[in-house]
Amino acid sequence: MLTYPTPLLLVRSKLKSEHNLDVKFVQLDITDLKSIEAAKATIEKAEGKLDVLVNNAGMYTPPWYSNDYILTRLNVVGNGFMSADKGTLSEDLSVIRQAFDINFYGTIQTTLAFLPLIRKAQKGYGSIQFVSTDMASNGYQASPKGFLHNAVAYNTSKAALNSYVISLAKKLQEEDTGITVNAVTPGFTTTKLNGFAPGGNTTEQAAKILLPYAQLGPEDAATTCMLLSCAGVKIMFELTCCTGKFFDAKGEYIW
Repeated sequence: MLTYPTPLLLVRSKLKSEHNLDVKFVQLDITDLKSIEAAKATIEKAEGKLDVLVNNAGMYTPPWYSNDYILTRLNVVGNGFMSADKGTLSEDLSVIRQAFDINFYGTIQTTLAFLPLIRKAQKGYGSIQFVSTDMASNGYQASPKGFLHNAVAYNTSKAALNSYVISLAKKLQEEDTGITVNAVTPGFTTTKLNGFAPGGNTTEQAAKILLPYAQLGPEDAATTCMLLSCAGVKIMFELTCCTGKFFDAKGEYIW
């Protein structure tokens, strides 16, 4: 029998007492296909469908990075794959492969496993969201505002996933499934994954950025959003379709 961490149980209790929501936990490991299939079977038996899938899996900092190492170098170790010392010319390929196993391959196999359940959602309301990062934006990283270019494993794996987001969105749009597929960056968020590095969004603030995009429906097709170009120029525009997009807190983000 699974034993859930105390913080999860406290959150479930709070959601029940404050919002009368019944929250269920289903454990899975996105690098383990049997674990994914078991989680899918559990949800299918209990609910019959899945309305929203938010891909937000990550990994703790590798053991050779201490919190002091991270913070003294003002380095953010999102998903555990950023290094101030190695980087472009000398990053260990095993670290890059590990990053891709989780951030790319694991996320894709999880998405494909749950897609049949998402297809059963009410048309127009099925949603697949990929939690991305500013550093997955090639347009942003190539601009003068780009940063942490040495975080090769993390940046390249997340950028590759962004490319998959586009491909998946286009395919499901061609099939007229009504499923929205988008990437969203909540910006720098202070969590255990980066050693609780100071100065970022709280998890609650990040969730408020992610949630609206996970709840997009047909009625949002003409929503006005804000595009922030790599030069920092704000451009207002009308969304023609709320799928295959990259968003941040301000609106559509540059790929």
